[in-house]
Amino acid sequence: MSTPVRTRFAPSPTGFLHIGGARTALFSWAFARRHGGQFVLRIEDTDVARSTPEAVQAIIDGMSWLELTHDEGPFYQMQRMERYKQVIGEMLAAGTAYHCYTQPEELEVIREAQRARGEKPRYDGRWRPEPGKVLPAVPEGLHPVVRFKNPLEGVVAWDDLVKGHIEISNAELDDLVIARADGTPTYNFCVVVDDWDMRISHVIRGDDHVNNTPRQINILKALGASVPLYAHLSMILGDDGTKLSKRHGAVSVMQYDEEGFLKEAVINYLARLGWSHGDEEVFSREQFVEWFDLDHITPSAAQFNTEKLKWLNAHYIKQTEPSVLAADVVKRLAARAVSVEGGPELAAVVALYRERVSTLVELADSVESYFVEVAPSAELAAQHLTESACSALALLASKLALVSWDKAALSGLIKETCSELGLKMPQLAIPLRVKLLGVAQTPSIDAVLEVLGRERVLARLR
Repeated sequence: MSTPVRTRFAPSPTGFLHIGGARTALFSWAFARRHGGQFVLRIEDTDVARSTPEAVQAIIDGMSWLELTHDEGPFYQMQRMERYKQVIGEMLAAGTAYHCYTQPEELEVIREAQRARGEKPRYDGRWRPEPGKVLPAVPEGLHPVVRFKNPLEGVVAWDDLVKGHIEISNAELDDLVIARADGTPTYNFCVVVDDWDMRISHVIRGDDHVNNTPRQINILKALGASVPLYAHLSMILGDDGTKLSKRHGAVSVMQYDEEGFLKEAVINYLARLGWSHGDEEVFSREQFVEWFDLDHITPSAAQFNTEKLKWLNAHYIKQTEPSVLAADVVKRLAARAVSVEGGPELAAVVALYRERVSTLVELADSVESYFVEVAPSAELAAQHLTESACSALALLASKLALVSWDKAALSGLIKETCSELGLKMPQLAIPLRVKLLGVAQTPSIDAVLEVLGRERVLARLR
């Protein structure tokens, strides 16, 4: 590309980083990486009433967990107030903005009258300076807002890189307030100045911003600034086809960490929400960056599928080294006050279960019984630890005290004991599982015995 690629992610810190925001950040980050460009993080914190330091930290934590590293920033709009006021002053001097003394209650009267006439409610331009026009007398004691002098004729158009050609008649747009009566600049104005100053080449954002785009383009043109290319991503729907909400996915991305999802799985899943590369379903972060383009983003809404995310996560867990998984699981167990000190080797236990789970929480659940004293439920004990089963386990225990402790020898011993007692394998293996781990189903019983170790097995059988 001839112009250096510079993208930005510009969240408002009024909450956590959710799935929709994370996807926007991912696509913006990947596009910059794909083209050797720069990825800018900007915090749009002008909503002072709702912005909090905790929300800022939650966004930065989410970005950090997903490893969406920014090259510049984070920049905070509240720290750029002098710059915004400088540009507003220049626009007032140039005649592209003007003071408006219309009060909110007056505006409501104007709009009510317009609605009554079947017109679109809007500011009527009474303070807009025009050649030969006599403006009202400036009222005393009132602070004016500053409005942008939007073009009255023609259209504002852009070729959206996702949605295609879009054009809006300027007659549809009224003169936007760019500074409030207390002097603070408004959202649409700050965004324009930031994108201009930060030399943003591509604005990749949600399609809830489409209505802001024509206003922002007109302000950029009035400033003599270059207009970036826009790509508006369609919304994400929940599993049930309705707008994504907290009950199906619009939660903090850090909650996915808490629920035991690997960041690699979340990145892979987010990448496929509205973008595709042929039929590829599973791919690395590096492959995604290599393949990513804006041409293959679908303009239709993407649908979040929790089961698909779990399937992907299970795939990534299977591919991850047991030692790496163990480093995560040990923290999850510690949070439950379960220590792995003095127990079997955690990585070896994890290796038994990593192909049987879809989250790291399930993995921690599965391995916990190897490190704590367990007792089967009364129901399981009544069903499987019968008098004859306990007698068989006692015989097995006497043999286990002497056998060579490896999987092959243990397997042979269990088969030999079954044969001696005239039992089928499940008749001995299931009571053994229940006695050792408190559950009826585990990986191969000889592998379980090998990992638990002779002393623990004999102690639990006693």
